[in-house]
Amino acid sequence: MAHPSARLLFAAAAALSLLFFFSTSEAGTVGVNWGRVANDLPSPASVVSLLKQHGITQVKLYDTEPAVLRALANTGVKVIVALPNEQVAAAARRPSYALAWVRRNVAAYYPATQIQGVAVGNEVFATAGNVTAQLVPAMANIHAALQRLNLDKAVKVSSPIALTALASSYPPSAGVFREELAQAVMKPMLDFLSQTGSYLMVNAYPFFAYAENAGVISLDYALFRPNAGELDAGSGLKYYSLLDAQLDAVFAAVGKLGGNAYNGVRLVVSETGWPSKGDAKETGAAASNAEAYNGNLVRRVLSGNAGTPRRGDADIDVYLFALFNENQKPGPTSERNYGVFYPNQQKVYDVEFVLGGGGGVGAGGKGSKGNGGGGGLGWQDDGRNGNGAAPSGVPAGVKVGAPGEAWCVANAMAGEARLHAALDYACGPGGADCKAIQPGAACFEPNTMVSHASYAFNDYYQRKGRSIGTCDFAGAAYVVNQAPKMGKCELPSTV
Repeated sequence: MAHPSARLLFAAAAALSLLFFFSTSEAGTVGVNWGRVANDLPSPASVVSLLKQHGITQVKLYDTEPAVLRALANTGVKVIVALPNEQVAAAARRPSYALAWVRRNVAAYYPATQIQGVAVGNEVFATAGNVTAQLVPAMANIHAALQRLNLDKAVKVSSPIALTALASSYPPSAGVFREELAQAVMKPMLDFLSQTGSYLMVNAYPFFAYAENAGVISLDYALFRPNAGELDAGSGLKYYSLLDAQLDAVFAAVGKLGGNAYNGVRLVVSETGWPSKGDAKETGAAASNAEAYNGNLVRRVLSGNAGTPRRGDADIDVYLFALFNENQKPGPTSERNYGVFYPNQQKVYDVEFVLGGGGGVGAGGKGSKGNGGGGGLGWQDDGRNGNGAAPSGVPAGVKVGAPGEAWCVANAMAGEARLHAALDYACGPGGADCKAIQPGAACFEPNTMVSHASYAFNDYYQRKGRSIGTCDFAGAAYVVNQAPKMGKCELPSTV
């Protein structure tokens, strides 16, 4: 993980939130980075049990430790292994070295261990610039070795890049790769990825942008919470999250190298996360913010809403950083506190890796199971929370009933500020018809934020065909199955 430079931090961005950009893409997948720079971690066998317990089915490693690969055998967990930076030059110079490496570290374990990818190096441009020129040749030699062993269809080859590969990233439409990388490295890499059916791996950390520019970047924007959005004048697209802006800057940079030629290359967010603790100058490093960032991102990806404004059809997979807090990592305090779990296997904060698991976070703050604070709301088909009880904060007259017809209503516990931001989105960019809640109209009374938001959320939900994820609004809404009434206003079940 490399720290982005200040010019890449989207400093001019206003409060944005990606939870409100709903696309029609298929659901992506969520995995975790299993780092081991620590002296207090559980055994590989214990970690595998932890993965199974929490429904984690994909991991990315930073090496090919035999004990880890053996522990993952016959588990169904899909694995990305890594050729370390210090071996990139040798793999580039000597095809025989690449072949021996693949035999020893991939073929020896596959298919019992479901290795699906090889990451050649990690953030080479940022952390091992002396081998930048050897990166794509090393990738090609590793792929050729996989071909020779008839593994190239199952095991793809890529290399995670940091956002510092971009010379410009704000606004997103201005995204462009650094001049010394664009034609010499990135275009050959994209050609290779396109030809081999592989994916572009990007490490993206909105936390860095927020921590260095908290005066101009809002926390809501960084944590996927409701906000007004910002227009990119260069593209005409509106943004609701920093991560969306970062990824679209990458998409824009890719487009400038090949137009639409690389549209078939998927993007994988190979690292992203938020620290639960940091030094005094690391603004925003806190468990509640880590819970909000990771929880909201996981729910978005698993619900099929991972597309960006520029690439609404993108099927983006995400690997959270990291599985554990790692006590031997150098650098500031945050570097040792990105883990979802403590080394004792207890959660640092509550994030669910299975949609509807009950205990995910809504839109920041604590979101524990069944507390009405956003945890699990909006993902239970019957509108109930994680422990089977009706969610708290239900507007007057609204009942949660048996499955059947469905309506979307506001969660009063979300607070007026969040409801207001979500209402503005639904009636604006979201496209809901809000004429009925204007003064003097049929559903203006009762004149309350909860009632007006319920009308707008429901109209949006029905227009979107009640598809999963369209009644959530970052924890500000949930589904009920008995017709809600607010005064004389009845919410329609169709539009």
